Amino acid sequence: MFNLTLDDGIARLRMNRPEARNAVPLAGWGMLEAALGEAEESGARVLVLSGVPGGAFCAGADISDFAGFADDAAAAGAFRAAMRRALDRLAGLSIPSVAVIEGACYGAGVAIAMACDIRVAATHAQMAITPAKLGISYPQEDIYRLVQLVGPGQAQRLLLSAAPVSGGEASVIGLAEIASDCPDEAAEALVRSIASFDPESLAALRRGVRLAGAGQRQDGEQDRLFDALMASEALAARVALRVKK
Repeated sequence: MFNLTLDDGIARLRMNRPEARNAVPLAGWGMLEAALGEAEESGARVLVLSGVPGGAFCAGADISDFAGFADDAAAAGAFRAAMRRALDRLAGLSIPSVAVIEGACYGAGVAIAMACDIRVAATHAQMAITPAKLGISYPQEDIYRLVQLVGPGQAQRLLLSAAPVSGGEASVIGLAEIASDCPDEAAEALVRSIASFDPESLAALRRGVRLAGAGQRQDGEQDRLFDALMASEALAARVALRVKK
């Protein structure tokens, strides 16, 4: 259900299970993890994760898998572990990641989007975190990401009401960074810009943002990276080129 293509330094990973609105079955989490590894090893500079244009982003985990959990508690644990491995792989990618959200984005679909660095949502996309409707919980790692993005008050509203928000509202509360009537075009401009920049610079900047998000104000390794990039021949060449202009 995950189709990977490479295009001029951009890895495009599409969820393609339209008959289930891209709901992820148990086996799908391993497929996602493998596809992410392939994208990272391809030499791509940025990853774009989306559904098929005009369809859903992801309706969440495939709840038909849940039916047997009452008789097999270990299966529930296996599901959680498989989902966690895939989402941690996505969040830990060595290249920037951008989620392009159209249509439905529910439950685990929101967790997938939150594991990306940047979210571009269609203005009229629908995002909802719905475990309360099933009488279940949400993985703690994903609650943590949600609170980091929207704050505890909005997180409580989204989790306890299970109510959907539009892509436009998601951008207001911090669940999406960009809302657009033309999300594919907005995302394309963004990822092509990202792909044009130096990978070492992007890696250092992403690392710094993650440290800051974890409450870290200073870091010796970030200082070392800053100094190394400032003293690089690549910077000297770029400055010389700009001075000539």
